[in-house]
Amino acid sequence: MKKALLILTILFVSMSYGQEVKQIPQINVNGEGKVKVIPDQVTIAVTVETKGNNAKDVKKQNDEKIDAVLKFIKKMNLAPADYKTQRVSLNPQYDYEKKKHSYNATQTIEILLRDLSKYDELMEGLVNEGINRIDNVTFQSSKLAQYQSEARKLAMKEAKLKAEDYVSVLGQKVGRGMTISDNSQTYYPQPMYAAMKTMERSDADTTRETLAVGEINITANVTVSFILE
Repeated sequence: MKKALLILTILFVSMSYGQEVKQIPQINVNGEGKVKVIPDQVTIAVTVETKGNNAKDVKKQNDEKIDAVLKFIKKMNLAPADYKTQRVSLNPQYDYEKKKHSYNATQTIEILLRDLSKYDELMEGLVNEGINRIDNVTFQSSKLAQYQSEARKLAMKEAKLKAEDYVSVLGQKVGRGMTISDNSQTYYPQPMYAAMKTMERSDADTTRETLAVGEINITANVTVSFILE
């Protein structure tokens, strides 16, 4: 009985190996979708930096400037959720030539400005109140998720169109999709701007423009496998 069972098992395995694996005809293509958007908001990271020989005095000076900056931000009627302290530091620095310590205090505030028409007013006021470092300015769209969805749909349409172009000469048709890979990467561009010009205000130039917002390119990339019919 055991011998007969062994023979049947060997025959079944041999038949399985003998069968050809059926290949499903398919095509793999890439697709890209782009949506150009004019930014409607901006995130700004600014810092107050103070230096001196006494840690307590340096920290006190820094706190006083930050206090003035926060009061100015409140006068701009920004929502409390739209600005926050991002980083605070107080670091000793040693001068080997003079053989003595000094101290460097910094506080960084991140601000989300939803009304770009207030950009110049905000930046000028921040500098006047003690901001001496602009770390980052990133322009964004409040409808980013909506535009990303549009870009993905455009990418899928391009992928299908490519597949149809390729198989049109073969007398075949593009069937249902087998696999979809999203190759998109989130990218937040920083268009050209002239934020530091707000520090160079002159009475004769009160209507100058210091901001070139430009456009954000929202891009989606996909790889799709279609069955061929």
